[in-house]
Amino acid sequence: MRRKAYRMAAPLLAAAMLSLASVPASAGAVRDHRSEALSARLFPLFDALGRNPSALEALKAQPDVAAMLRARQERRNACASDLGCLAQAMIWTSSETSLIAGKAVQPSGHRDADDGTAAQATREIEGVNAIVRTFGLGQVPPYPQIDGAGTIDPQETRARLQAAAWLAQTPRTASAQALDPGFDFALALLDGSDRADAIGFEPLTGRLNAPAMKRAKGIDWKRFRYSAMIVTGVGPEVPDMAISPFGKYHLRLAASRFAAGDVPFIIVTGGRAHPRATPFTEAEEMRKALIERYGVPAEAIVIEPYARHTTTNLRNATRLLMAMGAPLDKDTVIVCNPGQSAAIASPAFVQRNITELGYEPGKVGRRISPTELEFRPSAQSARVDPRDPLDP
Repeated sequence: MRRKAYRMAAPLLAAAMLSLASVPASAGAVRDHRSEALSARLFPLFDALGRNPSALEALKAQPDVAAMLRARQERRNACASDLGCLAQAMIWTSSETSLIAGKAVQPSGHRDADDGTAAQATREIEGVNAIVRTFGLGQVPPYPQIDGAGTIDPQETRARLQAAAWLAQTPRTASAQALDPGFDFALALLDGSDRADAIGFEPLTGRLNAPAMKRAKGIDWKRFRYSAMIVTGVGPEVPDMAISPFGKYHLRLAASRFAAGDVPFIIVTGGRAHPRATPFTEAEEMRKALIERYGVPAEAIVIEPYARHTTTNLRNATRLLMAMGAPLDKDTVIVCNPGQSAAIASPAFVQRNITELGYEPGKVGRRISPTELEFRPSAQSARVDPRDPLDP
């Protein structure tokens, strides 16, 4: 029914195809709480600049930056009503990226990334490019089975591009849109594809994690051998399955290990990954099972509901440990099936982290048993990387 509606609307859409510059921007800027949250999550540096008019204007006023932004606008204007051209024109070139990254400043009150402002600015610009290419131009993402928009009707693609073009020109208050419309164009493409996964559980320290976060404030970390147990996800491949068979095995292992009493918290990690766009969040389902099946108290369980890979299982668990105030110079214990445990302990996993994340989220230590291995988390895991926009 929906597809038919788009086909019927095709002539109307074609008649409405306007260049980005032709949409009047005279209306007052409004707050869009969903876009604000997604922007802050994916583009923390440029989002903070958007909320700091003096810093933003100072950046735009620099002659080489102003010339580059004008060139980008002229490139977009030249596309007229060609939406594919417009999407391509939103892509930042390597020289444009280098220029803006080298000029970007850290707004007052905004915490710098551990590797500096220029590196974070580069990641965020490349994140815009990744979103536009994947959700606007149909480029195959690194993990096509779970990432991207999937196969969609051409008229749907056209509608999403047109809506993104209009939204990129419709004012939104205190946003990076004031620097370049590419940011809001990317946000609108994600929103139009219903893939705002990155903000699905914010604030992550509240809601289901509130009991454990409250307990963590008063915990004596020295009492425990490990700061936490990290239970990795193994998503199902069957539609309408909440927890995979391997996942159920992980839960039995976790409950047994928790009973030893030397770990204060269980971090269950896994997002909405398998199969694509599943309604189930693996970490949420694992938490529910630990409570209902094994009697583990809610205040001992922390969910990490975003990770879609083993690399980000560990990275995101580390981020939660930092939010809990856990000491990073203390080991955690990873619990999973023997095959996954062996893979995590292998040199190939080190290289996979370097390739996909650019660093190791921590150091994998000794393998205690076929299903347990030690892991020392690293503060580098705090880097936000929107090149993976569903889990930055």
